Amino acid sequence: MRKRVNQVVLSSILALSVLPINAAVAADAVKTSESAATTVQAPASKNLIVLIGDGMGPAQVSAGRNYLKYEKGIDHLNLDSIYVGQATTYADRGEDGGTIVSGVVTDSASAGTAFATGNKTYNAGISVSNEDASKPYASVVEAAEKKGKATGLVTTARITHATPAVFASHVRNRDNENAIASQYLESGVDVLFGGGSDFFTSKEEKGKRTDKTILGDFEAKGYKIVKDTNALNSLSATTGKALGLFGKSHVNYTPDRTEDIPSLAQMTSKAIDILSQDKNGFVMMIEGGRIDHASHANDFPSTVAEVLDFDAAVKVALDFAKKDGNTSVVITADHETGGLSLARDNIYEMNMDLWDKQKNSSEFIAGKLKAAKTVDEVKAIVAANTWINDLTDEEAQYIMKGDGSSYAQEGAYNAVVSKRMLIGWSGHGHSGVDVGVWAYGPIKELVKGQIDNTQIAKASAQVVGVDLEGTTAELQAKHVYPKFKVTRDNAVLFPAKAVGESLGNKVVWNAQDRTVSLENAGKKLVVSIDTLSVTLDGADAGFKAQVDNGTLYLPLEAFSKLSGKALTWDALSERIVKL
Repeated sequence: MRKRVNQVVLSSILALSVLPINAAVAADAVKTSESAATTVQAPASKNLIVLIGDGMGPAQVSAGRNYLKYEKGIDHLNLDSIYVGQATTYADRGEDGGTIVSGVVTDSASAGTAFATGNKTYNAGISVSNEDASKPYASVVEAAEKKGKATGLVTTARITHATPAVFASHVRNRDNENAIASQYLESGVDVLFGGGSDFFTSKEEKGKRTDKTILGDFEAKGYKIVKDTNALNSLSATTGKALGLFGKSHVNYTPDRTEDIPSLAQMTSKAIDILSQDKNGFVMMIEGGRIDHASHANDFPSTVAEVLDFDAAVKVALDFAKKDGNTSVVITADHETGGLSLARDNIYEMNMDLWDKQKNSSEFIAGKLKAAKTVDEVKAIVAANTWINDLTDEEAQYIMKGDGSSYAQEGAYNAVVSKRMLIGWSGHGHSGVDVGVWAYGPIKELVKGQIDNTQIAKASAQVVGVDLEGTTAELQAKHVYPKFKVTRDNAVLFPAKAVGESLGNKVVWNAQDRTVSLENAGKKLVVSIDTLSVTLDGADAGFKAQVDNGTLYLPLEAFSKLSGKALTWDALSERIVKL
């Protein structure tokens, strides 16, 4: 039995990581990216504003425009005048929730990594490479920080959510939002506006952090903390640094907001006021994060409302850019969500007069729907939130039962509402369609036509003259983000080959004596596969190796002794600190 296991170990230890090479980038984009990769060109713009409509596929854009045209007499979105093309959105092959996926359908983390850093990665990866010992990739925001520009992140999602996170943090899994919040403290980003206060506050204060509340740490670094519209408005242009947290989780949907909760346009306006004071210019990202969430839930009226909320922020950004004369603006989406269809059931019509007849989002009434025990209760809840006063017993029973997804009663409610509006959805997940690209200013020439989403980052860096490659090299000299395992006695162990090679060690399998050796700077660590004993330069190393599912694991101590450096494990961010 041992021999069979050892053969698996051998194949795992000596296996080379091969990443898929994708070639779906237009020829002009390839030429541009090659030029940007070799030199940091003179900046064409002083400032850069990147806007991301999360989950905003072509149908979501069309829905927003149709509503304005047929219900408000406005025949265009603010986006429409600067449309330049479309982008592919695929990710790398990798694990997603424990399942191996092709990457053809991306999530926000991998798509965000692409348009923030210019590199593909796996679903759930936040600006790290697709390897067992991942390397960090620098974003255009981080590169702008190195050049002395002011920087900002603004979103209606949690500020620790995937899209803002890819611009100023690095973790193997997007769910590690406590680490993302802590890394923002190190990032130097000047303005952070969004939701997600739970990830800045401890469990003792009804947050989600197991260590401590870190708001005081932000204040110690000069951040002014605001939590409502009045406090946001009170910030002066010379504030310098600001952290706005407008909800424990995501910022409320547009239909559910009170006056205390700012719109995306209000957050954008204040962020620009603050960042534009920097004489070196600024780089910022603005996300309409809840377009995605409404589409996930199949809540069509809220989807339209969030698209319009995002488009209002686009107007703020464009108005500033046109007045300033030295600002590039680029707009895209990470992916489409929900497989939205504007028409259904072979009926050539949409009941657009109903699109604004829902009072609150489905999220707002989800708890009531879940608690409902009778058909009459469901009918009353639906009637109070919509125009529907003739809900059938069959529809009410369907809502009580749920749609079979994690959205349950909320999902069934949205299915009923969508059918009445003649709106279709393919599901509650993402789809793989191309997304739109809009641009204003010098960046326009670098992102037009059919491009890949990685070109957004490369064009962004080029247009403001920041060095993505150099900043990435600095990050990679500091940290590595490995897969790891925790033993029953809470020891943290790392895959020997992946981590060893990432730290510059030569890893060799000796078939004759059945050992694996790691060599570095004249030192040699040898692991016996049969006994799992470890020696360093011929002497007992003082620890043993482990094998799990065909992979050889070593403690961090092994790599520290081999390199002669005091490597440390940052448990919060799940990374090895090399310096």
